[in-house]
Amino acid sequence: MRRWPRVVRIFAAMTVLMNGSVLGQEQYPTKVVRIVAPAAGGNADIVARFVATGLTSSLGQQVIVDNRGAISPAVAAKAAPDGYTILVTGSPTWLLPVLQPGVPWDVKDFAPITLATSSPSLLVVHPSVPVKSVRQLIALAKARPGELNFASGTLGATPHLAGEMFKHMAGINVVRITYKGTGPGVTAVMTGEVHFMFPGAPAAMPYVKQGRLRAVAVCSLEPSLFTPGVPTVAASGLPDFESISPFGILAPRGTPEAIVNRLNKEIARVLGSEEVKGKLFSAGSEVMVTSPEGFAAKIRTDVERVGKLVKSAGLKAE
Repeated sequence: MRRWPRVVRIFAAMTVLMNGSVLGQEQYPTKVVRIVAPAAGGNADIVARFVATGLTSSLGQQVIVDNRGAISPAVAAKAAPDGYTILVTGSPTWLLPVLQPGVPWDVKDFAPITLATSSPSLLVVHPSVPVKSVRQLIALAKARPGELNFASGTLGATPHLAGEMFKHMAGINVVRITYKGTGPGVTAVMTGEVHFMFPGAPAAMPYVKQGRLRAVAVCSLEPSLFTPGVPTVAASGLPDFESISPFGILAPRGTPEAIVNRLNKEIARVLGSEEVKGKLFSAGSEVMVTSPEGFAAKIRTDVERVGKLVKSAGLKAE
């Protein structure tokens, strides 16, 4: 019986493995793909539904949205890392473990796929507050230490971190007033119950136009299309100040790199269409797709920044 040379046998084995790997990638997915998202109706849910519709078409399998509310990160973190469960979520998923150790997930439980969208925060005050600029607000707070207050939603949410960062960077003594969410906080500012807040710019601008809130500055590093004519905080006295609400797409840790890369490519195509970008912009979000590596770098930067804020500002878990 003729024996093949060892090098030929090794080459043949490698060819079989490579072909099998390629075949497996071509076959994915072979069943329903689930997108875990927070409560229905929020920004993450809106992104999830656009992605689900687009992926259903491009992947050839049904993609469904599974709304799990606040436990959605924990649900996704425990799912099998096979590409059939992915998570659409906001920055609290990777920042809350920094602020509140003991939550039932960690940033290391996920494999980043892509950043999806973002929208800037907007510094707004009640119209009775006698300020029209960041410098004037800081001066007023320093003249009345401990008297001014700001509205904050849940721990780790963007309005909370923006307020704490503003307080720390400006060196002012202002009081945080906690509400159950951004909506009640905005209402509190409009009624004069609190002095200022950092809600999402798209959500706050209608009230600015109605005269129920005064826009002081937008919190993106560059002027925003959501807030025409409104200066940035960074250019108004606090260089490098930035507060945005990003939403991204993650898979459970251990999901094969080939599947992560394919999902990245397909999701970028869905979110990159002019129709989807236009609809998301109308809903208050700007598409910001990245590579998996780019999203991972964004997460690391956010975690480091908030970790420093926790230490320097003495923030404590609630």
